[in-house]
Amino acid sequence: MNSGPKSSPLETHPSDPTRVHRMVLILASMTSLVLYLHRYTWNVIRPELAREYGYTNTELEQIFSFFSFTYAFGQVPAGIVCDFFGARIFLGSLIAGWSLSLVLFALGGTFFAFAASRAIFGATQAGAYPSLNNVSQNWFPPATRTSMQGFVASFAGRAGGALAPIIMATVLMGYFGFHWKTALIIMALIGIVLAVAFVLLYRNNPESDSRVNAAEKELFQKEKAAQKSQGKVISFRQALKNRALSIMIFAQLSNAGADIVYTTVLGSYFLTKNISISEMGIYASFPLFGGAIGGLVGGFLNDYLIRTTGNRKWARRIMGSSGKIIATVCLFFAISQTSILPLAIGLFVVKFFSDWSQPTIWGACSDIGGRHSATVFSMVNASGNIGALLVPLFLVGPLLDKYTTVQVIDDVSQKVTNYSPMFVMVAILYMVTAISWLTIDCTKKIDPGNA
Repeated sequence: MNSGPKSSPLETHPSDPTRVHRMVLILASMTSLVLYLHRYTWNVIRPELAREYGYTNTELEQIFSFFSFTYAFGQVPAGIVCDFFGARIFLGSLIAGWSLSLVLFALGGTFFAFAASRAIFGATQAGAYPSLNNVSQNWFPPATRTSMQGFVASFAGRAGGALAPIIMATVLMGYFGFHWKTALIIMALIGIVLAVAFVLLYRNNPESDSRVNAAEKELFQKEKAAQKSQGKVISFRQALKNRALSIMIFAQLSNAGADIVYTTVLGSYFLTKNISISEMGIYASFPLFGGAIGGLVGGFLNDYLIRTTGNRKWARRIMGSSGKIIATVCLFFAISQTSILPLAIGLFVVKFFSDWSQPTIWGACSDIGGRHSATVFSMVNASGNIGALLVPLFLVGPLLDKYTTVQVIDDVSQKVTNYSPMFVMVAILYMVTAISWLTIDCTKKIDPGNA
């Protein structure tokens, strides 16, 4: 007797939550990966510009700083726009915009052209992480949000950064023999494809997505109800009265100021170890993979500590400070290595512990900001990128040029740079960040209704 068709074990019943938010996680992760994939091409571009155009360290940091300037000051406006209109079209347009700016850079040939392209690159990347914070606030359930933010921001992002020198230097330039400009254009095409996919597949929230059933919407209902009383635009004056946010802004300035050396000079640093461009692509990826894994671990540790202790404030404080302290100790061990492999492994460990605090920043912004998490994150990230602007311009470039000497090796004059003072500066900034996080109380929320 035929009792009707049997349901497949893979079939989703109407009462089960759909899993559209998992597709959103993939889109968010790919966006973060491609953002860093494109940003960390600078580690390959920088030594090529020095070789091809003869730029000094100070001039190279000046070119890079055009990115940092527009990236820093585009954060807050981008966060406001995203909170007001949503991430779908806005973030899709940004991905396409920064990818096309890489093409412009490859077509350039003068200091002005390179600087202008970097400025466009910074302006278009500025809204990416504020928008992704908006995505996580709308689409990631609160119980696992920090873990998911750690996966998106730290693991996927840092993985993209780690893959950048491998794909561009080792594969495209080393194996296939492409000029660095051709390799950069190929890298840019990846972003164009992602931009189209994001606009086609993403929706601004579960309520506006017809693919989401009632059971999945319930994952977000409690938090959505709590945010209905909040307006769409945050009062900056009220926001800055929040002590936790003010300290986070300061902490991120020192944190990003330290972290920027991995973006600006890592490739040049490894090339001083007498290795080829192909080998540099491999070794320069070590610390970035360390950051990727550290960010992933940090996200899960955040949620674990919150669940087991029930104390969100101290869970955030511990995760925000401990990694920086451990990274400081490991940094001096790493740079004391004379062989390339132990050096690379040592920097892997440094970035592992440094970046396990990264999800804490995202989580704390969501804790404090609520509905306005993109704007709050943009304020914190803007301060970080002011640090990323000032440190290369006034510390990294001048320090490296100060400690660069001309030496005669095998009857050939060569410039030799001592990078140790730069790493001491990084250690100091790590400790400033750690101390700052020990005073942050993320449970003190911003309430625009009282502004």
